[in-house]
Amino acid sequence: MSLRLIPFADPGVPDTRSGLRLILWLEHQQLRGQLAAVGWGLLFFSGIAAAPVAVGLAVQAVIDKSWPRLLLAGVLLLAFGAAKAGSDAFFHRAVVTNWISTASRLQQLLFRKASELGSLLTRRIAAGEVVAVSSGDVEKIGWFVEVLGRFTAALLTCFAVVVGLLFYEPQLGLVVLVAVPVLAFSIVPLMGPAERRADVQRAKGGRATELAADTVAGLRVLRGIGGEQLFLDRYRAASQEYRASAVRSARMWSLIAALQVLMFGLFLVVVVWFGVRLVLDGKISVGELVTTYGFITFMLVPLHTFEETASAFIFSKVSARRAARVLSLRRTDEEFAASEAELPSGDVVDPVSGLMVPAGSFTAVVCGDPDAGGRLADRIGGHSPEANPDDASVLVDGVELDRLPLESARTAVLVQDKDPVLLSGTVSDLFDVPASGAVTPEAALDAAQCADILDVLRQTLPSGETDPMRAVLTERGRSLSGGQRQRIALARSLYVDPTVLVLDEPTSAVDAHTEARIADSLRALRAGRTTVVFTSSPLMLDRAERVVFVPDGQVDAVGTHHDLVHDNPRYRAVVTREDEPTLEEESA
Repeated sequence: MSLRLIPFADPGVPDTRSGLRLILWLEHQQLRGQLAAVGWGLLFFSGIAAAPVAVGLAVQAVIDKSWPRLLLAGVLLLAFGAAKAGSDAFFHRAVVTNWISTASRLQQLLFRKASELGSLLTRRIAAGEVVAVSSGDVEKIGWFVEVLGRFTAALLTCFAVVVGLLFYEPQLGLVVLVAVPVLAFSIVPLMGPAERRADVQRAKGGRATELAADTVAGLRVLRGIGGEQLFLDRYRAASQEYRASAVRSARMWSLIAALQVLMFGLFLVVVVWFGVRLVLDGKISVGELVTTYGFITFMLVPLHTFEETASAFIFSKVSARRAARVLSLRRTDEEFAASEAELPSGDVVDPVSGLMVPAGSFTAVVCGDPDAGGRLADRIGGHSPEANPDDASVLVDGVELDRLPLESARTAVLVQDKDPVLLSGTVSDLFDVPASGAVTPEAALDAAQCADILDVLRQTLPSGETDPMRAVLTERGRSLSGGQRQRIALARSLYVDPTVLVLDEPTSAVDAHTEARIADSLRALRAGRTTVVFTSSPLMLDRAERVVFVPDGQVDAVGTHHDLVHDNPRYRAVVTREDEPTLEEESA
């Protein structure tokens, strides 16, 4: 597998039924690369294993004072060394290629899953866990795929050496045949405890990463309320727990490594003692003993590789379980997706809540509970993490959204949640997204009232640059205030110009004057297009063509903001922040 193919045009459909099945699927995808690694590995290990033949022949030639055999031994040693040196580079390249290819394939699968799920991903799995899977876990899984090719080559070479010893010196060969499996499997009883400790270490590391990600994401808020020290103490405690679990895991692997060295050392002492007895009895020559000793010391290579493979398998199995968990997440509509469908453009109807949004209208939805509003917004966009399989799907122009292909659903309905993500790059890169082409970036920025933001960004440009679209935004837009991030994200959504645009609290961090101008521009720019805004702001509600009040997950009232404020006490309590009326007051 050539690295030129990365990124893959299609990373494939992984088997996510378990962590082990995911590893086996990745191994199958890398089959050609593994065969290449095994081939070069056989040549590499054969060069090492065959060297004792030349050394033993040279020692015996010196004892017998046979210069022709000494010359032959030198030629053989040179040939074996050349084979080892020549194959080493290709062998290393093959195994590293397997590692990088597997890690890249897995990262592509994770990125594809993240793009499919959108904001749903971090609602089901903590952001820190996602970061840990896409970084450390990917590396560990790739490590096992890499080491498996080396282990296979070493194992086949070891088998060939044992068979050769049985023919070369049957008595010593029989001892090696019995001892090598015992040495290899002597660490098996310790694999279970090692895996459990690795699992605990991985869980502690994920928790520490999650705390770090949450702390960095909320650093601005923490500084405002003086909560930095509290989260610092939490992270310090979590990191110390992670350190302690890593030390416990390392102690187990140190014990396994020490056991391997001890067992092999004892085995080598027994073989040498037995071989010297055979030399003294005249049954084998000194050269044959040296050759046999060289063969046996070579066994240390596959034994160490076996230990590394066991370690890689345990860590990768733990990591693969978590990767499979992320990759197994699915939208509720995937099993119903049709192969082809035209983009709907009619009324939006949610049978569960009773919400109906006429096509081409500017509709505001008031839920009272921001979390409930976010869930309803996600449901309209087909992202709902709590969807009941028995619930009817949201209808767009009479077509069930869950029956649309994913790409068509994303094109028809765009949901901007209350915490939109801005990636690092220039302002121009921000608008490098699929769009209808009906709205220009400049018009979208103007509608979102971003003129002052562009003026600030223009001052950050190098001398000679005047185009604010070339200004650089930091990761997640942390160089901007909360209101500025909201307006930039709103401009991006307006530029996409979807058939149905769903905005969840798009102006919650914007001042009143700017919010009023955004509401007017939003209504003008989206004229004739369906726009749903989840908000409780009177300024935005007053500009909406119709307002739907959805308390407790069900539509309670529909009308204009002015009418609902006067006729519905519960609605008035939500949008004016008054105390909710009692049952007696509502009856009166």
